[in-house]
Amino acid sequence: MARNLTVGPAGQWRGVIEEYKDLLPVSDKTPRVTLLEGDTPLITSQSIGPGLPGTIKLYFKYEGTNPTGSFKDRGMTMAVAKAKEEGAQMTMCASTGNTSAAAAAYSAAAGLRSVVLIPDGYVALGKLSQALIHGARVIQVAGNFDDCLDLVREITDNYPVTLVNSLNPYRLEGQKTAAFEVCDALGHAPDFHALPVGNAGNITAYWWGYCEYYEKGLVDSRPRMLGFQAEGAAPMVHGEPVANPETIATAIRIGNPARWSDAAEAVEESHGLIQIVTDEEILAAYSELASTEGIFVEPASAAGVAGVKKLAQQGFFADESVTVVCTLTGHGLKDPDRAVDIVPEPDKAPPDLQTIVQMLGL
Repeated sequence: MARNLTVGPAGQWRGVIEEYKDLLPVSDKTPRVTLLEGDTPLITSQSIGPGLPGTIKLYFKYEGTNPTGSFKDRGMTMAVAKAKEEGAQMTMCASTGNTSAAAAAYSAAAGLRSVVLIPDGYVALGKLSQALIHGARVIQVAGNFDDCLDLVREITDNYPVTLVNSLNPYRLEGQKTAAFEVCDALGHAPDFHALPVGNAGNITAYWWGYCEYYEKGLVDSRPRMLGFQAEGAAPMVHGEPVANPETIATAIRIGNPARWSDAAEAVEESHGLIQIVTDEEILAAYSELASTEGIFVEPASAAGVAGVKKLAQQGFFADESVTVVCTLTGHGLKDPDRAVDIVPEPDKAPPDLQTIVQMLGL
C-alpha cells in the first residue's frame, strides 16, 4: 500500500509539513518554515546489496539531498515552525555539526536568531561553515557534545530561548516523515531498517513513523530496527555513558544520547538490536558507497551500511529474502577533509596528448 500525496504547482514537492500535515501536530496557523526538505531518494543498491550473502534487497535512503545536506532538516522545519508559531525570538542547540547547519538555516528562513554550542575541535569544517554563513552565533565550548547539551538545556529551561535539539518533541515529529517516505516508495514497510546512532533521535523517529503508518492501516508490518554505534562512542551497547567518546564519525561522537531510553524502547519493541562497528569498518563502507554505488556520504552515514554488511556476513539475515533499508544521514561534502585524507593525489602530466594517452593505456 502507498499513500497518495498531493503536490504543489507544477508538481512541486511542498516540504514535509505540508505534504504530511494530517499526520503532524500542525494547524493552519502553523507557519510553513520550509526549504522544501524531504522527498529524498530511496536508491536500490547495485553493488553492496547483491554482494551480500543471502537474498537481501538493499536500499539506501539518501538524506544528503536535503537542503542543508542532512536528515536534520526534517526535524528542524517542524521545530522552528512551532517555535515561530509560539512567538519565539531565538533558537539554541548543541551540535556536532549537522544540527547546527539545519538550525541556523531554518532559523534564518523564519527570521529568528540562532545560537549554537559546539564542542571545541570536534566539528567538521564543512558543517561549521554552514552555521556561520546562515548567521548563527556559534560558540565553541571547551568540552564534548554532552557538555554542550547540558548547557543548552540549562539555558533554555531558564531563559526565553527555544531548544531545537532532538529533545524537542517536534524534531522527531518531523524526522518520522522519512519512514513515511520509505513506505510510500516501497508500497510497504521494509523488513529491517538500519541507522547510525548518535543522540538516538533518528532511530526513535523512524520507529514512530513506522508505527503510525501501521496503526493507520497504511502498511501491514513494521521493520526490525538496527542501530549502529562507533566503537569509541557506544554507550548504548556498553550500557553506560562514555565520558570521552572518540570516533572519526564526528556526527555520532556522542557519549550520552539524549534519546537513549526512547531508542532502547524502539529497538526492544521492534525486536531489533544496537551493535558496534569500528572506525575501520565505517571507513570501508564509506569508500565502498562512493566507489561502487556512486553515493558520497559523511563517515557517520556509513555506519548503518557497515553494520548491515557485518550482520550479513555473520548469517544474521539467514537465507531469507529480506528488504533492508539503510539511512544515509548526511552528504559527503559535510566532511570533505575525510575524503581528501584517504584518496590518492591526482596523477600529474604535461599538457601533451601522447603522454596522457600513454598514461591511460590507450
